[in-house]
Amino acid sequence: MTTFPALRMRRLRQADWTRRMVRETTLSPNDLIWPLFVCAGQWMEEPIASMPGVFRQSVDLIGKAAREAADLGIPCIALFPFTQPHNRTEDGREALNPDNLVCRAIAEIKAKAPEIGVLCDVALDPYTSHGHDGLLKDGRILNDETVDILCQQALLQVKAGCDIIAPSDMMDGRIGAIRAALEAASHKDTLILSYAAKFASAFYGPFRDAIGTKTALTGDKKTYQMDPANTDEALREVALDLAEGADMVMVKPGMPYLDIVQRVKAEFKVPTFAYQVSGEYSMIRGAIDNGWLDGERTLLESLTAFKRAGADGVLTYFARDIAKLLA
Repeated sequence: MTTFPALRMRRLRQADWTRRMVRETTLSPNDLIWPLFVCAGQWMEEPIASMPGVFRQSVDLIGKAAREAADLGIPCIALFPFTQPHNRTEDGREALNPDNLVCRAIAEIKAKAPEIGVLCDVALDPYTSHGHDGLLKDGRILNDETVDILCQQALLQVKAGCDIIAPSDMMDGRIGAIRAALEAASHKDTLILSYAAKFASAFYGPFRDAIGTKTALTGDKKTYQMDPANTDEALREVALDLAEGADMVMVKPGMPYLDIVQRVKAEFKVPTFAYQVSGEYSMIRGAIDNGWLDGERTLLESLTAFKRAGADGVLTYFARDIAKLLA
């Protein structure tokens, strides 16, 4: 083996052009999915206190944001609704309303930026009065009954124009049931991006503020979201979802779980995504806003870490900022 001084590792680092020439991991706007929060009203932009710089936006502004994203080269928008409290019920029936916020936002995005993809969350937590992802009875989340509703929700979203169905509920068997429902309804080309390894994480707090479920949530989600201590279980979850018809899989949260991303990509070699969740965003944004971290370098480094671990793409609230930096 060649050693010093014949081998000097710093030779390849001495200039910007050499560093770029041998760079192993690259980042582009194609790697980004931008999550947006949609709310009721017109020309409405509501700040989210725990996520500085992120807003709930009315349908018309969602369309404007999608147009900006498309112009920046971001390929996909992810939608999450802030459902008014009076529309939240025990059974989450607003999820099946063809005129709900998500369905109207899909139509607006397709009108303003038809070339961009739309990803829709499939779960009941934005619509239930108890804040859970499924039906709740006597303190238990009902798996099979919830899956039946999720299938209807997925079909509604696809009919509205959704391109990627993304079940985040972590109910057993929901990918197979949704895929069968899509096939039966002749939606054979609809993509499914499964939240296959979604952990019961403390990093979701600001997101629950954003969709208005933090104070509504009864108990916790540990009976259906994964134990943060487990990795082999994550591989089992991914294997099941792929066998049931998922086209892509996701690990959530992101940076604290890059070991899971790496294992999933190495084991299955399928399109693998990660979610830089709200808590990750808020920590980084807070440090940048306080001058504790260099904003540009931190954003690029954090997203490069996802790519280096094996992620094919990242859902991040920094998507617009990063796309501008890369431009």
